[in-house]
Amino acid sequence: MSPLPPFAAVVLAGGRSARLGGQPKPQLEVGGRTMLATVLAALEGAVQRVVVGPPQPVPDGVLLVRESPPGGGPVPALAAGLAAVSPGTEVVAVLAADLPFVTGDLVDQLRERLEGDGVLVVDGTGRDQLLLGVWRTASLRAATAGARPHAPLRGVLAPLTVARHRPVVPAGEPAPWTDCDTPAELARARTAAAARLPGPTAG
Repeated sequence: MSPLPPFAAVVLAGGRSARLGGQPKPQLEVGGRTMLATVLAALEGAVQRVVVGPPQPVPDGVLLVRESPPGGGPVPALAAGLAAVSPGTEVVAVLAADLPFVTGDLVDQLRERLEGDGVLVVDGTGRDQLLLGVWRTASLRAATAGARPHAPLRGVLAPLTVARHRPVVPAGEPAPWTDCDTPAELARARTAAAARLPGPTAG
């Protein structure tokens, strides 16, 4: 099997988090670390990691950029992230920052399945997870060029040739596409994460 090509990563970490009381959602903790930290760990193999969003803590070596206009939605955010990716990087992973159970193994599965313009995860209900995929950098740049703020990401990506991956989720495990948009979803994610932690051992 030939080695997979190098890839960059763009993480969309904006949004107002209105349903979570306006708190910066990527910095909320699930399982003892921030959701952004989990996503960045899953992308550790990237040659470059770019976070798009308002000022917030990021690890050393991770580039933080802001979309224009600020709060303009995922399409300007994606365009800003792609603009920061080094020329010549042919493949880019694009993930949301609120995926507390995403893993590097899943990112590798997507990279292995990259065909056409991109490949993305399909969840258990059959819905495309637009912010959990791996893409040809040039294809995404062309698709987002000139797109207006608040344009629907689904519409911008619709002309692209996209493969779909349905990951196998072991029984009892939280799905890697689990996100946290509401207090109830955040609470469920924290409960699921706590259930995965090893319990105390008898002395």
